[in-house]
Amino acid sequence: MKRIVSISLGSSSRDHRAEVEFCGEKLVVERIGTDGDLEKAIGLIKSLDGQVAAFGMGGIDLYLVAGEKRYVIRDAARIAKAARQTPIMDGSGLKNTLERRVVQYLAERLGVSLPEKRVLMVSAVDRFGMAEAFDAAGCRMVFGDLLFALGIPIPLRTLKGLRRIANAALPVITRLPFTMLYPTGSKQEENSPKYRAFFEEADIIAGDFLYIKKYMPPSLQGKIIVTNTVTAADLAELKRRGAAMLVTSTPEFGGRSFGTNVIEALLVSCSGKRPAELTEADYLELLDRLHFEPRVVRFG
Repeated sequence: MKRIVSISLGSSSRDHRAEVEFCGEKLVVERIGTDGDLEKAIGLIKSLDGQVAAFGMGGIDLYLVAGEKRYVIRDAARIAKAARQTPIMDGSGLKNTLERRVVQYLAERLGVSLPEKRVLMVSAVDRFGMAEAFDAAGCRMVFGDLLFALGIPIPLRTLKGLRRIANAALPVITRLPFTMLYPTGSKQEENSPKYRAFFEEADIIAGDFLYIKKYMPPSLQGKIIVTNTVTAADLAELKRRGAAMLVTSTPEFGGRSFGTNVIEALLVSCSGKRPAELTEADYLELLDRLHFEPRVVRFG
């Protein structure tokens, strides 16, 4: 049985294993968290290299994006280089496609009227396709990249402003230790409400779930959450805080939504192609053939 393993910088408390049927064959999908230990992640990949069908690289992106420009995160490149034989995916090849589709799904399948909806994207440079899709739908945006990643109390409200700041800052930021930018290990389990007003005024809260989880206020009454990589415990917490609905860009496997790195690894394994050979059209064809749809949980 083929094995897909996601090695994550995230908390080991979120580890999960599921047997799934995909493209007509049974696969084992597994997530192994390293509690923020970069060297442990590299060591695990080296030890499993050549023994598994594909790796996912979780808890970190290989690239951050601003418009047409991509910036490589130095720590992520170190992790990716550890895989010599087995293909490794961080989800970036698929993320742009999936996360545009989830915005379309909100409007066309769930009947959410998006024009003038107030959307807080906790981070946009790791989900630029989603940011562009919400903006194109006529939403009133707040991009929280400066607020939540850097602790700078400046909300960005336009894609133009986001691109300008990102293109100036990302060449430097991507060379910093990743732990300075993003919660890893046990920090992923902490909740320290911050910039509460931006959460409270939003109709839709979108983006990376660990940023949402870390900074969300006690009440999410009536909010729509658009994110990914949630566990059963996360669902219970969102319900307790009064969220109206959760939409994840990937479907449910064994009671949780895996990250795009895992789904990309599954699709690469299914396609029979090398990752570099897969185009956006290939991903779209695979997603349609497999009837991939977002996961929707209504809490009402």
